[in-house]
Amino acid sequence: LITTIALASISSSVAFTGVHLTTGSSRVAALNGKTGGDDDAMLTRRETLESWFVGAAAVSVGFLASPEEAKAFPNKISESEKYKDRPRQHGSKPSKIGVAMRKDMYGGEYLGLKPCGAAPNCFCSTDDIEDSPDTNIPPFKWPTKELSSREDAFQQLYEVVKAYEPGQSDIDGGGFDIVTFDPKAGYIYAQFESLKNGYVDDLEFAIVDEKDNNVVQVRSSSRIGWSDYGVNAKRINYLANALRAKGWDATGVELKTHQRYAEDNGVTF
Repeated sequence: LITTIALASISSSVAFTGVHLTTGSSRVAALNGKTGGDDDAMLTRRETLESWFVGAAAVSVGFLASPEEAKAFPNKISESEKYKDRPRQHGSKPSKIGVAMRKDMYGGEYLGLKPCGAAPNCFCSTDDIEDSPDTNIPPFKWPTKELSSREDAFQQLYEVVKAYEPGQSDIDGGGFDIVTFDPKAGYIYAQFESLKNGYVDDLEFAIVDEKDNNVVQVRSSSRIGWSDYGVNAKRINYLANALRAKGWDATGVELKTHQRYAEDNGVTF
């Protein structure tokens, strides 16, 4: 249980000096107790956390996935009735979400969304691309000619999230709920649920830097388990595609920049 708590509450403020781990396929093999390969490189934040806690992750999943009897969201797909008697593995709502002061792996402070941990099941645009290239994605930017204010931009963003299709790409069949919508502050928080077991993921959109007039930071993360089988990437890309159709600059998660995520989850997108 102590190991579980430590894993779940890992901070991004991990300091390290001269730590190395094998990379590429040999890195994955090493994390699974295998050997092979001699490539090495200075670790990113995620690799540092992996080298300490990957063994504990497999043990702790059972503790983290505490069953709940709550039903799926009302906009769940009809197929969810097949699994209505299954306990819903919601997990706990993450602490310290929203915009707050964070610490990078060297102890420096920055304003941003909650950083991702070691597991390949999270993306966050305020994660530093050098510290955490596997979890960093570009923020979204709204078209200033069409949307003259933050409130207008977040109203449009809200409508796009609200129109999300549960079950698209075979994910989020348990539906979703927009928990917080604050257009004046520039913040949206939503929860998405998986079809069969009710795993809940958390999605955030937020204005972080008041100087960036049209920049929206993005975070999508799983609560439970290690891999996400591409769920967070598919969710972000679905929303990014809908926003691009409205003139937004929304790259999403690209295979060419997140090959390691795709490899770890056994997916393409």
